[in-house]
Amino acid sequence: MADTLSLLATMPEPALFAFPPTGHAAPVPPPAEPNSILHPFNIPDSWFTAALDAKVPITIAATYAVTVKLLNYYNKSRGNKAWAVSKTSAFKVLVILHNVFLAVYSAWTFVGMLGGMRRSIVSPMASTGLAGTADSFCRVFGAPGLGNSIYHDDTTGAWATLAAGGGAFDNGMPSRAQGGRLWNEGLAYYGWIFYLSKFYEVIDTLIILAKGKPSSTLQTYHHAGAMLCMWAGIRFMSSPIWVFVLVNSFIHSLMYTYYTVTAFHIKVPVAIKRSLTTMQITQFLLGGSYTMLHSFVSYVVPMTVVNEVSVPVDAPSAPATDAGALDAIRNLVFGDAAGHAKTAPGGSIVESTLNAQTVHVTQPCIMTTGETFAIWLNVLYLAPLTYLFMSFFIASYLKRSNAAQKTNKINGKGSSLASRRLSNEVTLAEKAGWDAAKGVQKEVYGANGSAISDDDSPKKGKAAKGSKRRA
Repeated sequence: MADTLSLLATMPEPALFAFPPTGHAAPVPPPAEPNSILHPFNIPDSWFTAALDAKVPITIAATYAVTVKLLNYYNKSRGNKAWAVSKTSAFKVLVILHNVFLAVYSAWTFVGMLGGMRRSIVSPMASTGLAGTADSFCRVFGAPGLGNSIYHDDTTGAWATLAAGGGAFDNGMPSRAQGGRLWNEGLAYYGWIFYLSKFYEVIDTLIILAKGKPSSTLQTYHHAGAMLCMWAGIRFMSSPIWVFVLVNSFIHSLMYTYYTVTAFHIKVPVAIKRSLTTMQITQFLLGGSYTMLHSFVSYVVPMTVVNEVSVPVDAPSAPATDAGALDAIRNLVFGDAAGHAKTAPGGSIVESTLNAQTVHVTQPCIMTTGETFAIWLNVLYLAPLTYLFMSFFIASYLKRSNAAQKTNKINGKGSSLASRRLSNEVTLAEKAGWDAAKGVQKEVYGANGSAISDDDSPKKGKAAKGSKRRA
């Protein structure tokens, strides 16, 4: 059977791209658990549902965008002078506390989500192979095990399962007491709080504005888009949203730790700063690609089908006039349960048995319009940032490549030239990637608000202090 437990590359059904999403399920609140460090409180069901109303992220994102536009205009009219409050000790303390809070919160989210992933994701080395791994990533509800998941059927508007036992349901919805899948193991809990954290993170922009620095259009796009994308992922319970919760929280824990350290005038090695910036940009390149792939993956699920088979039993036929009476007697004596004799039309006796066989069902990773909407909203949101990165990478690589060729021509020819060209390729690509990452940051946050740079001169370091923000 191992050859049937496989992954398939398939095209998504066009019907999945309906907008707005149709027939989608109501959001399922996270299960209640005893309080602990990783679960300090339970989210009330009413709060969980209310925050996922579409009007919440749309209103906040729109208000944020308008406010930033007005404050940019205000700062420009004042010659981009720092606000008086930004020069006070209280402001500096608040900036440090803000960075410490987000560093600790991000680390807490990462640890909690990592635990949920460990409890939910099946190793490809298990007996179910890659199909079992795909199933654990694609299906966030139901009991663990290939074929035991619960998924929403947009056509019928109900939850369904291939599991022989029918799955665990509560009032027609997936049971919140059932563990072993991503949603109940942490994605609902940490993902919802992570979604709310996107509203809090706009304080980053306010800190930059308070220092008299402009907030770029791409920065506004970045923060407002993150609110909407996280809302869509949690609201429609889209399986790949875990990658943003897990990876982004990990990078944020490092980034805000960096901001806290620099706020105390501690010099950070350039190598660390480069690594952090590269991680910031890489997360959306890989995250967007991984998310998009969900729409093009299917996997095979083995399912046991039980059929009732009736086999005639040789027996003398009764007169037609007595058939009705004999039928009643035989059914009374033998019954008609599986594996017992029963009466067939015409008065003959048949033996009924159950025949079980395994069939293989191909299921797409993504089955609902809501999940599809969330996936492609995230992909479209990341597209401009990806385009910027590639543009900066190509420009920087070509520029460095031309410079290297000129140097090689001056220094020598022949085999030594070919050797130098070959050895330079990796270095050129590495430097081009770094330049591309810095370029995206400058476009998103502005020249003065770039999160990390190689320039540690006292003048620029002092000007940028406290205004460095994360990607």
